[in-house]
Amino acid sequence: MRRVYIAITVLLFALILILPFSSIVMSVFQKGVGPFFEAIKRPEALHAFKVSLIIVLFVVVLNTVIGVWLSLEITRGTWKSKWVRPIINVIIDLPFSVSPVIGGLMIILLFGPNTILGTFFENAGIKITYALPGMIMATVFVTFPLMIREIVPVLTELGISSEEASATLGAGQIRTFFQVTWPSICWSVYNGLVLTIARSVGEFGAVLVVSGNIINQTQTATTLVYQDSVDNNVIAANSVALLLGLFSVAVLLFLEWMKRRKEDKIHAH
Repeated sequence: MRRVYIAITVLLFALILILPFSSIVMSVFQKGVGPFFEAIKRPEALHAFKVSLIIVLFVVVLNTVIGVWLSLEITRGTWKSKWVRPIINVIIDLPFSVSPVIGGLMIILLFGPNTILGTFFENAGIKITYALPGMIMATVFVTFPLMIREIVPVLTELGISSEEASATLGAGQIRTFFQVTWPSICWSVYNGLVLTIARSVGEFGAVLVVSGNIINQTQTATTLVYQDSVDNNVIAANSVALLLGLFSVAVLLFLEWMKRRKEDKIHAH
């Protein structure tokens, strides 16, 4: 039965991942490498890659800062009562249970042009929806739990004894964090970063709703694939999709390399 289970797993893996990816590769290069480079060198493609990169950079910084701070508050904070912690956990895990499209719609309902907040920000010269800020907010919403769920278990297992000892020796909070806490959670933060990057690059639903998918303005790489598919530009859509797929594979390989490096360091000690 073990061999049967392994065979079924391999078969499903081939049907779900390998065959579709192989189909994309064959579709892209059926007329040579020229159409592939033409597709990814288009002005709209270059602009879409640029927008995706900007979103990833902002989301990584925001998720790292907010994720580390909130993880410390969840595990070390003394202000919360017993009934507050479950509510915080529900809010953090909300993006896991809510469709990204709903997340994008919520941003429009809060910051749309006809809303109070949307009007306020537009009068201040800041456009949220159908612009880059709204796309960043939508991506942050989708990726928000990834960093926290990597750090919180480590902080919980670590406990506070080392940090209390550091404080007893006269170290301040900042020094204690960088010399005691950070070395223990750094690998979790790195894992959260990699997962955040992969999820940010591949996000589609929330960004499509918030951005309006305006060519050369608010179009990302994933929404460009969608637009090319709608326009029946199959080779262009598959070319961009192939580039995104290769990037995702590279990110996952990097994550695996980080895990092995972490294990090697643990065994070395």
